[in-house]
Amino acid sequence: MSQRYLPAEWYPQDAILITWPHPDSDWADVLADAEDVYLDLLSSLSHTQDVVIQVHASIDTDRLKVLFERDGINQARCHLVLVDGNDTWARDHGPITVLEDDQPRLLNFRFNGWGDKFNASDDNALNQTMSDKGLFAAPMQSIDWVLEGGSIESDGRGTLLTTTACVLNPNRNGDTSRQTLDKHLKTWFGSQQILWLENGALAGDDTDAHIDTLARFAPEGILVFQGCQDENDAHFEQFSAMKRELTAFTDASGNPYRLIELPWPDAQFNQQGQRLPATYANFLVANQILLVPTYSVPQDGAALERLAEAFPDHRVVGIPCLTLIEQFGSLHCITMQLPKGTLSQSLLDSQDL
Repeated sequence: MSQRYLPAEWYPQDAILITWPHPDSDWADVLADAEDVYLDLLSSLSHTQDVVIQVHASIDTDRLKVLFERDGINQARCHLVLVDGNDTWARDHGPITVLEDDQPRLLNFRFNGWGDKFNASDDNALNQTMSDKGLFAAPMQSIDWVLEGGSIESDGRGTLLTTTACVLNPNRNGDTSRQTLDKHLKTWFGSQQILWLENGALAGDDTDAHIDTLARFAPEGILVFQGCQDENDAHFEQFSAMKRELTAFTDASGNPYRLIELPWPDAQFNQQGQRLPATYANFLVANQILLVPTYSVPQDGAALERLAEAFPDHRVVGIPCLTLIEQFGSLHCITMQLPKGTLSQSLLDSQDL
């Protein structure tokens, strides 16, 4: 019988997948600011590993390359793929890669714009388009269920962490029971156990409490989570209850996780006075570096220090993400790791496809 599992994010990667912001997306009014975030991201990533960049037809790729040159981005590691999507949230429309007998296999779930909140028909077609172009070396399996990459987290050792508020929300797969979803998740990802987090949610979050905004695994049995230390903040009770849940969780072998609590960033609001979902838990693990969203607040430095403790073998770099949370997501949300063996050599050998 074949052995399948969902590798932890720090498993060796071929590349990081991103989808460039474009004039026909919700970024239109702040396109230059959004591009600055992506350029900061590439300035760090392109010097350590490959990056696959999905590019909408409305984007002038020659202009993009001028920006890359200006910012010292390593263009030899940047691979532009011409495909049209609705938006830029690659974590949720990108493929989720499992290992089956140590060989990568892509799972292509349906993406419905976080419960039909937004049009996502083009985003939902991106994985199949990439596959049809022959850009994946690994086989891809389409699964007729709604599931986003940001809604699940794996420790790479048999445990999957998720939230009931998102995965059991009827806006994803109707009135499906927890027992049914638990069984499916174990089958899809070869997991021995599913840890269901019932508390924790950020104001302004469009995703119905994605786990990657709340709690994340790190190597050596560490569980990093977004804390709320401000007793006067509306989030305090929910996040205190979440902390109690996390403290009680154990890995597949019955061992408790070592918890590292992240500081609570000062509240951020948009011009309409709406609370924005600022969280340090939305970090990205790449091959040699750990990229962390920052928000120009005093807590940024302490967050970087805590995450350096959790990932001692990675260089920790802060990426300013105030623009991203204006669209109610952050750094992890715009990226998807593609594990080693996922990509075709034709993609890795080319800059434009």
